[in-house]
Order: sequence, then C-alpha cells, then structure tokens
Amino acid sequence: MAVRFASASSPAEPWELGLSRTQLVDALRYMLLHRGVEERGLLLYKQGKVPGSYYTGRGNEGAAVGTGMALRPEDVATATQRDLAVHLIRGLEPWRILAQYMGRIGGPTRGRDANVHFADWRLGMVAMVSHMGAMAPVAVGQALAFRIRGERRVAVTWFGEGASVTGPVHEAMNFAGVRRLPVVFVCDNNQWAYSTPARLEFATEHVADRASSYGFEGVVVDGTDVLAVYREATRAIEKAREGGGPTLLECVTLRMEGHGAHDDNSYIPRELLDAWEARDPIARHRAWLREHAGFGDDEDAELTQSVSRLLHEAVRRAEESPLPDPDTLLDGVYASPGESEEGAR
Repeated sequence: MAVRFASASSPAEPWELGLSRTQLVDALRYMLLHRGVEERGLLLYKQGKVPGSYYTGRGNEGAAVGTGMALRPEDVATATQRDLAVHLIRGLEPWRILAQYMGRIGGPTRGRDANVHFADWRLGMVAMVSHMGAMAPVAVGQALAFRIRGERRVAVTWFGEGASVTGPVHEAMNFAGVRRLPVVFVCDNNQWAYSTPARLEFATEHVADRASSYGFEGVVVDGTDVLAVYREATRAIEKAREGGGPTLLECVTLRMEGHGAHDDNSYIPRELLDAWEARDPIARHRAWLREHAGFGDDEDAELTQSVSRLLHEAVRRAEESPLPDPDTLLDGVYASPGESEEGAR
C-alpha cells in the first residue's frame, strides 16, 4: 500500500465538496483568529502576564482549519498547541483561550494547568499533555469505545513529525490498524522537532510512508493549502465513520517561529523560511477567495476589522477574569459518578 500524494485544490473543487461561500470565507476567518489569538497571547507573554513559556502555530493555520472544519459535532478531537483553530471551530471563545494563557478562571481549566494544556470537553475536545504523541493512544481508546457502542463517531488526534517517532504513536497506530478503528492520525510535519531536522528524525522520506506497515492508508498533503487539507481530512474521517479504518494524514508545513517563545529559530536556514513564507496559508486562501469567490477589498476589510474587534474585546475580557482562589484548588479535579456518566455520552 503506497503512500498517496494529494493534489492541490482546484477552483471548482470546494463547490463540489459541498462547501458554501460562507464556509469558504469562514475558513479565512478562523485562520485569522488562530494567528490573531496567538499574536495577542505573545504580547501578553512579553508583558509578563503569561506564566511559563509560550508556543505558537504560525504557518500551521491552514492544516488546523482544514482538519477542524472536516469534523462533525459528534466527533472528538485531541489537538496540539499548533492546532489552535480546531478549538475555535469547535466553539471555544477566543477570550477563554487568552484567559487560559494567563491562568485565569475564565480559561477551560480555570487556572489549573499549564497555558497550552486545555480543552473544553463539552465541545468534544480532549486536552493535550506535554509528552507529545501521548494523546494518540487516548484517541484510539475513544475510537474503540465508539466501536463497542456501535456509534458512528470518529476520533481525530494530532501530533508533530518529531512525536511520530515515539512509542505511544507506534502502539496507537498498530492497535488501530489491527482493529480497523474509526480514528484519523494527523501529523503536522513542520520539518523541525525543536532544533532537529526531519532527516535526523526518521529514515523514511515521509511520515505517511509508515502507514502501510500498520495496514492502512497514508496520505501526504500540502498543509498550507487549506482546501486540499479539508478534502483529505473529510475523506479520511468519513472513511473511518463508514468502517474503512484509520488514515495517517501528513500535513507538510514549516514551523515559522521557534519551538517556543524562548527559541529564536536561528537554526532553520533563512532561505527555507523565505520559501515557506511565500506559501503563507492565510495569504494563499485570501488570494483564492479573491480569484474564485468574488471576495473584494470591502469584504476583506470588514472581515479583518471584525476579527480585530473580537480579539480586542477578548483581551479585555480575559484580563478582567480573576485569578483562581487557592481554596478552590481541588474543585473539579475529581469527577463525581454523575459527571463521569454525563461526560461519557
């Protein structure tokens, strides 16, 4: 089973996939929100208002939006810090993300976890942990539960190409392949695991080359082409829903900023950064909308201004959210039986 290389999106394809013009514009909106939330979070970090370090997904907005938009409401997702837009698409408000960064009670964890370790389970999201790749077995467990219950739901999990070489990812893909579970593995191949280039991470040319060893399909797609990512993510998710088993979807991007705010990214060659900057997913989709969807200057300005207003209000609301009361430290840490049953539905 050879890896499949996805084609670039065509002008007519989004309409053939059933995307409306509103959804196509929404894809740009979510990418702008993704980048805007991170930019404002970085400013708060530089102001000393965000504890710990800080991580962004600049350059990964197309892959995050393309995969996030392919999910159905009943599906579950375990996104990484580079895939912020998945949370936004699922309904998490920007101010709550910024509150999370600052450890305020308005964040999803109510100030009880590190700034990028968050998710609102009521939106079908599961929080990540620092051990990248460790959430892949969690997604497989969810998919197994869907199989046992006879539910037509799919679990989707994200990880980087560096995490793809870890044991938990191997074990998760092996088990999912054996049981043909309804799970999709999304690898954000941003080409550098911290300062280690991909050529020193694994011997195969592509991460997706490994999928055949587990007995399912591997697909490589340009992660800066949001419409191509959406097409391939939709195919993989719906195939899993129909009993076709897992897919390993490799979205090729470049991490345009350091591993974290503490990292100056100087080890990545300047010419490589320049080449990928020219393929910026936001600029690329904006140009597509202008050429194929009648997206003019006035509509573009209105969208940009509305996003800016939303983010301005988000910062204000997040900063007004209080810090948690130490006396409530254990509140919500342990679930009651009733809460466990509710969360399982």
